[in-house]
Order: sequence, then C-alpha cells, then structure tokens
Amino acid sequence: MEEVSRIFDIPYYQAVRFPEGKAVSQRNDNSWASLTISQLLEKINLLSRGLIALGIPKGDNIAMISENRVEWIITDLAILQIGAIPVPIYPTMSNQEYAYIFEHAEIKTAFVSNQALFERISAIQSNLSHIISFEKIDGAIYLGKILERANETDVNILSERKKSIKSSDLASIIYTSGTTGRPKGVMLSHQNIVSNIQAIIQLLPINNEHRVISFLPLSHIFERMVVYTYLYLGCHIHFEHDLERLMQTIKEVKPHFFATVPRLLEKIYEKMLDRGFKLKGLRRRIYFSAINTGLRYQVDIDQGWQYQLKLLLARKLVFKHWIKALGGELFGIVTGAVALPPQLCKVFSAAGIIVREGYGQTESSPVISFNRFEPGGTLEGSVGLPVPGVEVKIAADGEILARGPNVMMGYYKDSQSTANTIDEEGWLHTGDVGKLVKGRFIVLTDRIKELFKTSGGKYVAPTPIEQKYRESPFIDQVMVVGADQKFVAALVVPNFSQLVDWGRENELSFRSLEELITLPEVIQKYESIRAESNQQFNQIEKIKKIKLLSRNWSEEMGEITSTQKLKRRIIAQNFRDEIEDIYGR
Repeated sequence: MEEVSRIFDIPYYQAVRFPEGKAVSQRNDNSWASLTISQLLEKINLLSRGLIALGIPKGDNIAMISENRVEWIITDLAILQIGAIPVPIYPTMSNQEYAYIFEHAEIKTAFVSNQALFERISAIQSNLSHIISFEKIDGAIYLGKILERANETDVNILSERKKSIKSSDLASIIYTSGTTGRPKGVMLSHQNIVSNIQAIIQLLPINNEHRVISFLPLSHIFERMVVYTYLYLGCHIHFEHDLERLMQTIKEVKPHFFATVPRLLEKIYEKMLDRGFKLKGLRRRIYFSAINTGLRYQVDIDQGWQYQLKLLLARKLVFKHWIKALGGELFGIVTGAVALPPQLCKVFSAAGIIVREGYGQTESSPVISFNRFEPGGTLEGSVGLPVPGVEVKIAADGEILARGPNVMMGYYKDSQSTANTIDEEGWLHTGDVGKLVKGRFIVLTDRIKELFKTSGGKYVAPTPIEQKYRESPFIDQVMVVGADQKFVAALVVPNFSQLVDWGRENELSFRSLEELITLPEVIQKYESIRAESNQQFNQIEKIKKIKLLSRNWSEEMGEITSTQKLKRRIIAQNFRDEIEDIYGR
C-alpha cells in the first residue's frame, strides 16, 4: 500500500483503479447527484488551484464549518494538497467556542456551508481575510467563483505544492469536544491518519461494490477517517446531513454498511420496540419472543439446535422486517465515540446486521482497537483488539496506554499538555480505565477524569451505571451524580415518546411533559426501573434517588458533544437546583 502516504493521495490511488466508479452522491432536491472518482478529483484540483490563486499560502490554518456534504470532502482534500491545514469545526458549536478556536488557531480563511453560519461567523470574526460559502450568499465568496479562478494557477505550481508535502507534515488541527474544559487543538500528521486508514481497511468487509452512508459529523475524526477509508476502498458514499430524514435515505440508498454512534442504534431499536407495542395478541407475543431470542444471542458461541431454530424463526417472522426497514441490504455497522450497550450488539447481530464496536480518540487518529468481523475476532463487552501497528498496555493505575504511528504530533500551542499526555517512551495516556481480557481484548471500565468519590471516600465509576440504566426503553439520557455526597443519585431524561404512549395506555391525565413526570404513577414506574437496574451493582454504586427532567440535554445548551458525550460539568451547572433537591438544600 505504498501508493498512499499522504491523505490527498487517496483519490489518485482510487482513480487509477476505478476511474468511472461512482465515488460520492448527495441529495439534489428529490434525486441523487453523483460524481465518479475522476470527476471528484477534477473538482479537488480545480479548488486547489483556485485557492492558490486566492493567495492561500502553505501552512495557513483554514476553518471548515459545515454539515456533511460532498463539498466538505472536496474542500478538505483541496486544502490538504496545497499544504494548508484544515481546521474542522462543528456547526453546532457556541459563538464563544468559535471565537476561541478562531483566535487560538489564527484563522484567516473560513469555509461555511450556508447563510446562518455565514452570519454567525461574520458577527464574531471581523478580521477574516476570506469567508467562502458552499451556497450562494450575499457577502461571502461563492465556492464556484474559487473554482473559476483555477486557470490563474498553472498546474505545475499545484504539482510543486504537492511534492513539497511530506507524510510527516501536519495535516489537520482538530479541536477536542471539551467535555472537561476548554478545547485543545490536536495536531495530526498525514502519517498519523493514513496509518490508521491502512490498518482499518484490512479489517472491514467492504469494497468498491458496496454502498455506504456518511451522516456523522465530518468535523469529528471518526467519521472523517471512515470517509477516507471508504474512498480508499472505492465504496460509493452517500452523504446525508439531516438526521430527520436518515431513515428515508437508508430506504432509498439501500446501504450495505455505515458507521454510527450508539445513540442512533438506540433510536432505531426503540422504534422497533414501538412497533411491537402496537401489536395485539399472538402477533405481539411472537414479536417480543423474537426480540428476547435476539437478546440471548452470543457472538461465535453455538447455543445448540433449539436456540438456532428459535433464531431462524425470529429472523423469518420478525427480523426480516427490520432488515427491510433498513434498506434490505445492510450487513454491517461499526460504532464508536461512546460505549455500545451490549443488548444492541446482540439484537442487531441476531437480526443479521453485524454490529462491531471500536475504541479510540482524536489523539490516536482515532482508532486504537476494533472488534473484528471474522470469527474469533470479537468479544462481547469489549472494544476489540488493537488494530495492526498499534500497541496497548495497562498502566499500574488501570489507565489504557497506546503507542503507534497513529499517535498525534501533540497539542497545538500547548507543549505542557502534550508532555502530560504522551510520555517519553511515546505512550499515549488515554485517560480511560480498562483491562485486557484473554490477554488481548480491551474492556473499558471508565474515564479517569469521570471517577468521583462519595463523602465516604469510595470511588464510583459512572459510565457502567449509566449504560445499564439506558437499557430501559423508558430512559433517553442519564447522568450519575454523587461527588462528595453520602449516596449516588442520577439525573434522568425520560424517553418521552415511550413515556407519553405508556401514559395514554394507562389513562393518565396530563397537559405537559412537566406535569407528566410529576405523576405518582410515572414516579413509581421509574422507581421500578431503578430497583431493577440496581441489582447488578454493589451497595456503593446503587442509585438511591433519581430526578426526572422535563427536557433533553442538547448541543445548543452546551450539555453534550456532537457525538453525544455528556459534558458533566455543564449539566451539573444547568441542573444545579435539581441536584440540590436530591440531596436536600
């Protein structure tokens, strides 16, 4: 695989192999517009030459703020091959976060996708040299105009720029989600990212004959690396940025494979449960018997002919409808960013859609480990085996350490944090607590920074408790609290669609969600969930009280990241009164 050593080599590599193969598509009104890899590469080169004509020098940091779309990947690769540095930023970030990143990264040029983002950036950044938009917007430079300037730059100039870029050069600065404080700029080289791609392509069961969907934010290194991998393998990528129409897109595209975060699978599973709850009599019993069979599924373990017969019936009578709802041809899903609830892996895999969980972080480009698709390569409850080229060990305090060509160059303008994170032997200190099972599978237990002590001096790991509670279809979000308190408690956001349906079935009277969560019957329902969930935890870890909340945590309020990670400090601040109510003012 010596053909690719820098990220922008990928489309050239693919253009030689499948020049007329469809590479990317996105919705254009009611149809899909597609580009072959050759057409995609042509647009990348035109934009690169246009940016040189605009005066963009090598080494300039360039902000990219957009939802998922073809223009994002064109812009990203065009910036990379002129030696400038893409700085992807989430469209959902706050103005304060925008202001910090723009100042810290010394941004002079920014790409935005639409009018709303242009107005936000214009309002807080008056000293930008250029704001380039993917859509035609008054006051911004339209992307098409930059493409038209390509003729001002000789192709040899672009060629020389590309030749001057080494695999060890900085490729991108990615600001972390900031769950524990101010974002840090992770510096990743071409080699960091390409090494991770070349490790992953050995592990995925997909090739140029497969359709895939990209809908996670490309601003996150997980989806960005996944899309590079799709390009490397020659898959046909369909971009979708509107999660409200994702299920429609899945039905239209009929994907074979996609990457996601567990929250989406939870939503799909909840919809499938809702279907069952609407059935009556024998059909309802058959439906939930199939789900119970799926929840008993074990990867690579023969449970005997009786179970296999039940599984065959479950697939023929129920799970085939799940497959159809997901396009009919989906066979594989990878998840990352946050822990995958075990029951989701079981039930989807039982249905015939293999779900595999991986683990990593921005600082590792991002994949450290991954459960394999082939037999013997998966352990339920783990995040898999280290990927080729990456070493993993467990420190004396339980922290997971990783070392390999994927480990970042360091934090931008922050040598102290770099030294605190990467030791003298090159080990990345992940901040995650874990263990090796069977000598090689990584099992996560918690985040070092998320562990807290009760007033009795006992440590509590909140993640496993939260994961258990989220198994209930009546719970959407949960955060364990109890630092320096006598007991452990939890803030709980109900799954309101499920709860409202349950309330109506039980003839409860309510006029609002706020009123619904105060009803004695609802409180008793969640008390029963608490009692059942507590059974697997020791006395210190048991949730003694829960507080139901009437609204979801959101990115807009700064309470969760784009990958649904909890910003615990912000949630605790925003719901300080509710926490005080739990423990008594």
